[in-house]
Amino acid sequence: MNWYTNGNCYFVEELPVSEASKGKFYITTPIYYPSDRLHIGHTYCTVATDTMARYKRMQGYDVMFLTGTDEHGQKIEDKAREAGKTPQQFVDDIVTGPRGVLDLWKLMNISNDRFIRTTDDYHVAAIQKIFKKMYENGDIYKGKYTGKYCKPCESFWTESQLVDGKCPDCGREVQDAEEEAYFFRLSKYADKIQDLLENTDFLEPRSRVHEMVNNFIKPGLEDLCVSRTSFTWGVPVDFDPGHVVYVWIDALFNYTTALGLYNDKYNDYDKFWPADVHFVGKEIVRFHSIIWPAMLMSMGMPLPKKVFGHGWLLLDGGKMSKSKGNVVDPYILAEMFGVDALRFFLLRTFPFGSDGNFSNELLIQTINTDLANDLGNIVSRTVAMAQKYFGGTLPAEQVADDALDANLIEMVSGLRDRYEAQMEKYAFQNALSEVFNVISRANKYIDENAPWVLARDEANKPRLARVLYNLLETIRVCGALLLPFMPATSAEIMKRIGADRYDWDSLNQYGLLPATATVTDGPNLFPRVDMDKALAELEEAEAAARKAALPALEIEPYAQEQVDFDTFCKSDLRAVKVKDCQPVKKSNKLLKFTLDDGTGTDRQILSGIAMYYKPEELIGKTLVAITNLPPRKMMGQESQGMLLSAVHTEQGEEKLNLIMVSDAIPAGAKLC
Repeated sequence: MNWYTNGNCYFVEELPVSEASKGKFYITTPIYYPSDRLHIGHTYCTVATDTMARYKRMQGYDVMFLTGTDEHGQKIEDKAREAGKTPQQFVDDIVTGPRGVLDLWKLMNISNDRFIRTTDDYHVAAIQKIFKKMYENGDIYKGKYTGKYCKPCESFWTESQLVDGKCPDCGREVQDAEEEAYFFRLSKYADKIQDLLENTDFLEPRSRVHEMVNNFIKPGLEDLCVSRTSFTWGVPVDFDPGHVVYVWIDALFNYTTALGLYNDKYNDYDKFWPADVHFVGKEIVRFHSIIWPAMLMSMGMPLPKKVFGHGWLLLDGGKMSKSKGNVVDPYILAEMFGVDALRFFLLRTFPFGSDGNFSNELLIQTINTDLANDLGNIVSRTVAMAQKYFGGTLPAEQVADDALDANLIEMVSGLRDRYEAQMEKYAFQNALSEVFNVISRANKYIDENAPWVLARDEANKPRLARVLYNLLETIRVCGALLLPFMPATSAEIMKRIGADRYDWDSLNQYGLLPATATVTDGPNLFPRVDMDKALAELEEAEAAARKAALPALEIEPYAQEQVDFDTFCKSDLRAVKVKDCQPVKKSNKLLKFTLDDGTGTDRQILSGIAMYYKPEELIGKTLVAITNLPPRKMMGQESQGMLLSAVHTEQGEEKLNLIMVSDAIPAGAKLC
């Protein structure tokens, strides 16, 4: 096994590829927005892209696999201010810092050839040239934006596009926006984009096409705001100081600047553009299937061959989101169950084009069923029998039995082509099903031939040797086809069965394993996982991770601007009595308080202290609240004020405590 580095991460290429190059293949992930640590949803997309890239390399393609981070925008600027850092320091911590993006991709064995950051100097200079060219050709013009803006999505919306007055993409509150801005003539390309979507296979799955056309093009495609003046963290418009390039021009053209468009950093644009496929989450399909091709048309550049909008991983039926507090940490899962097990689970369990419901129980069940019982079992049983009956090396004298062998051989011989048909459709789940159908058949083949019975009679040893050979040859083909999904496991399987030919061209030829193959023993590839024990350990690990991520003092709602002393003195501090306290569904940190504030009407406040208190401990207590704050939506519920907390250190560990006062103080009493 050899390790390689591309300067940003390490990856392994254990198995040889086809010797004859089949041409180029350019594949990309979206560039991820580093406003917080990445979660399992980001990992899902990147593992899928990595799997496709490895598969194409295995076939013999010259692959360029790009991923990266989208680091500009108002949200980053605001988050950095809240953290007391510069925007560059903030994104550096998340991208290159410990357990950051690069560390995560290294952990997950991601084999990207290039990693782009939109703060890279070469990209910034290229974006300025692209913006100016689109301006000079008349497709960008100056105007004034008035409408609605969703800061989490960095998206502008008209009133008619809102759903129940909220962002149609994420469902969050929007804010009024009015500022001088440059606009891109997106409406100019509406007919061409509609034709592209409806009459080609540019966008998949097909269901996404109807959504784009019916929701965005037919109602009237409006020109797009492409610069901002209300913040500074972005690519400056070099011919108009005060404007910065809006995120989607900056972000989308990364796919070309990373190849060398308008820069001297790289020289691969002519070779690899257009991209063969962009893998993106369905929430950004609109930008990639409508805005991106329109901008490329404006620039006179070829369009990517395909955009594939995959589904979301859902947790308890809802999309994972840091702001919702319902994300899954891939570090914890990979460190507990193994990288290859996690990679396999993500693509075995969920159809790539559809949403999937994630759960730790489902992960453990998949490991036990597919990896321990099926794959691990066939490898360990076959190797163990070869060692027990033949000292680890099969004899040359072998006897076939067509009646017993034909079905398995037929399934193995056609497996590569069936697998390829599914991989070409990005149907990873189906490709793995083809492999595991053969593995299941091989396990059944063991029972049908009963090697332990054949071993009792020396005369049956040639037949026994052929049975074991057929099993090893099955493992060779199946194990090699698992390379894109589980690279380290695949390499270990090849080592154990003594395979010296497992390139792509060999995988539709049965019988290439040497007849006198020598096997090597090793520990279980995938030991069975104790469900209850593992779930308890996961809960502990996740609680520790959440605790480590908590700030020393958590104030809700967070004031984005600094507050002077005179303003603070306007806070109305009141004694409130807890009438009821309940956990908030789908949140690990929020408790919902029903409070008596002396007005005769219950007051509801949400507070992020579930890590420190059980709800029943707080009922009847008298707390301190700021009651003259504007209401704030949290997890879809209204919080009417803020409960005061304080931090203290106990045995070297910081604890968060609600401020409690004597129960003798009446509800509603003003506290000075």
